[in-house]
Amino acid sequence: MVSRRNFMTGLGAGSAALATGVAEAAPPDPFAMKPLVGQGYVPEDDDEKGMWALMERAEEEISGSNIVIEDEGLNTYLKDIIASVGGPAAKDFRIYLARVPEFNAMMFPTGFSVVFSGLLLRMKNEAQLAGVIAHEAAHFLCKHQIRGYRDRKRKTDIFTVLAMGAGVAGGAAGVYVGDLVRYAQFGTLLSLLSYSRGMEAESDSMGLRLMAEAGYEPSAASQTWQQLLAELDKSAMYRGKSRSRRFSLFSTHPSPKSRMKDLAYLAERVRQPGASYNLHADRYVETLGDWRRIFLEDQILLNDPGASQHIVETLAEDGWNGLLRYAEADIWRLRGEPGDRDRAAAGYATAVLYDDAPPDAWRWHGLMLHRAGKRAEARDALAHYLVMAPEATDAAFIKQMIADIDRQEISL
Repeated sequence: MVSRRNFMTGLGAGSAALATGVAEAAPPDPFAMKPLVGQGYVPEDDDEKGMWALMERAEEEISGSNIVIEDEGLNTYLKDIIASVGGPAAKDFRIYLARVPEFNAMMFPTGFSVVFSGLLLRMKNEAQLAGVIAHEAAHFLCKHQIRGYRDRKRKTDIFTVLAMGAGVAGGAAGVYVGDLVRYAQFGTLLSLLSYSRGMEAESDSMGLRLMAEAGYEPSAASQTWQQLLAELDKSAMYRGKSRSRRFSLFSTHPSPKSRMKDLAYLAERVRQPGASYNLHADRYVETLGDWRRIFLEDQILLNDPGASQHIVETLAEDGWNGLLRYAEADIWRLRGEPGDRDRAAAGYATAVLYDDAPPDAWRWHGLMLHRAGKRAEARDALAHYLVMAPEATDAAFIKQMIADIDRQEISL
């Protein structure tokens, strides 16, 4: 079984070698590109057959991993999206959702994709998510994995590199890696299958066309990129460092300004006169349901206040709610800078004014009131928390707090 630690170790090995220095060029014509893969595609030569055999074992490991989210409704939703933007190979794609609070998605050479929960958190609507998934599907349709594999095979002894990478990844993860079954080692393989900027540009072009043909608003793709860059800037500003391009999904692309220009151009290029395009924002939020809260909590625990605050504010552009106010207050509480405790207390007090405030908003509101000496108000807030979450793991502790408050009130 693959643990989150092994999974992240493998990704680290895979993303470390993604950056390239290829000169920037105009994006390919999306209508001139033809898929090289259709439904029922099977590998054609020994190189590809060997790579497929390896990746079939990878899929077995990943599909049974303890970080894969097994929510039937959410997984069906993702399958429907990849089926709508998957082009001629749509029926063959498989997609897995991993609970990893980072912005990433990847397509493997056999047609299965892994999407991180951090990606779903950052998407404001279904069109943005569809754009990322379409981009990954295009990598498969263009056979980028085998093209990259052959290019690197010509330049190095790939099996020697794999063996060395496996040892490094395995040592870091603390697991036995006698062969390539452990997912940590697939990071090394992915680094050898990483895409050039030309391939990334091809996937952008074909991906924009695929999402537009499926009825998604094509400009959503450039909005995703804009949001990510702003998040990186906010994170760097808070840490007092320069912007990092740590998100491997975009690390091989041209400079931000060039890519923004290309995506905007492609969005208009694929737009057809008289056609209607949709964001499906309400459907996206409804489908995420309580997972948005869980994904937000995972993000906040990364201790990256600049990024977390930007994510909350970006989602709030479509309207503040109790969950986002609660998340904002949690960021301040955990940040712990001077004045943050008071900001958090005010934030929790604001969050509970919304009907959709999560139970923990009431819990922290009550605890903050108790800290401020407002016992009666604290009691009411904590009692409300227990009504909302009677089976909470800290229910006994909260009941004891309420009993203590009642005794203090009686003694007075």
